[in-house]
Amino acid sequence: MDKLTTLDDWLAYCERLHPTAIDLGLDRVRGVAHGMGLAFDCPVITVAGTNGKGSSCAMLEAILGQAGYRTGVYTSPHLVHFEERCRVRGEMVQGQALLPHFERVEALRGNTSLTYFEFTMLAIFSLLAEAKLDVVILEVGVGGRLDSVNIIDTDCALITSIDIDHTELLGVDREAIGFEKAGIMRAGKPVVVGDPVPPQSVLDHAVEVGADLWRLGRDFNFSGDKLQWAWAGRGRRYAGLAYPALRGANQLVNAAGVLAALTALRDRLPVTAQAVRNGLGMVELPGRFQIISGQPTLVLDVAHNPHSVAALAENLDAMGFYPCTHAVFGAMADKDLAAMLQRVGPMVDRWYFSDLPTPRAASGAGLMARWQAGNRRPDASAQVFATPVQALQAAVAAADPADRIVVFGSFYTVGAVLKEGLPRLFAPHAMPGRPAPSSTDT
Repeated sequence: MDKLTTLDDWLAYCERLHPTAIDLGLDRVRGVAHGMGLAFDCPVITVAGTNGKGSSCAMLEAILGQAGYRTGVYTSPHLVHFEERCRVRGEMVQGQALLPHFERVEALRGNTSLTYFEFTMLAIFSLLAEAKLDVVILEVGVGGRLDSVNIIDTDCALITSIDIDHTELLGVDREAIGFEKAGIMRAGKPVVVGDPVPPQSVLDHAVEVGADLWRLGRDFNFSGDKLQWAWAGRGRRYAGLAYPALRGANQLVNAAGVLAALTALRDRLPVTAQAVRNGLGMVELPGRFQIISGQPTLVLDVAHNPHSVAALAENLDAMGFYPCTHAVFGAMADKDLAAMLQRVGPMVDRWYFSDLPTPRAASGAGLMARWQAGNRRPDASAQVFATPVQALQAAVAAADPADRIVVFGSFYTVGAVLKEGLPRLFAPHAMPGRPAPSSTDT
């Protein structure tokens, strides 16, 4: 092996190590983690679900940070930079700091073949384990039971909304998918289920393993009006809360689950009401119903399954009237594309379908064919482009100042626009540091 001296070198190496991109199962990665002596000496919160994981992790991080705790976060995938996957004390880790941990994984894995996800996760866990943290927040990649993140025993599991996605890996209905998500539960530990109508498989698994189940509607509730909202559950209440800085009505469900998780851990990680207020008011997460104000208005959202696209459609509807809505869209071929296009189709006047730089992606031409097969708007139009940035460029050229442009779908789609499209086409409104607040995850 040639000497690997940069993070990009290591990431390229990791991509070549294993014959498949996803290989669910814990034996290989657990064996390497054991050889590394990998463990956390602080409370761990593990977050699984179909949508809302990233937003929930960001809210947990923001509130616990405001409470004065030294936080560490592992999340995936990233939008623009790999380093987004690891945050320590609220700051994205520097690539150089990860290099010794990549070297450590390589030195101790022996002949064990690891996927890109497994190798990089172990490197990040190694860094977090040495960072002298008070709390670690871990986002599950796919499913839960067989996802590599599940090698770590959690002190509190948080399961967000559950819907149909990754059916080839997790099963074809919510019951099967719920069973996989429920695999992060541990005996005697709290599990917060934030889905308002959870699959029975989730509830049954909590009983089977002896987890302390916190269920929305039974163990905690929330309510709100146009100005503020309130939360109550198991001996704790918060009243007069401002709405989370992450946009979208669906974020209240995520925030309610977050407050339940923090309440479940209050003996080990007490937080004040002021920390809750400050954290929810300051939380940031790019690409989740992120609105870039200007002319035209730009909306970025990584909605890439029917459930998250439904939330996106509701949020777009709540924005009010725009003369014309332009949509830049690129997605993976294994998604329920017809359902996604059908849900948001009535509010899109002009489509800009894009190829994406991964074999898993549907082609722009394939997306347009799917749209044409189900289109019910004879006045709508569509074009195909080689990249999301080219698609955005065409949308900007065609849009009037009062119009709206929506970029949604895969992380590849939104990430490309954040990396290249915004600086090039929206320079006056592009992010000087971090993107504006946002909503709806994968």
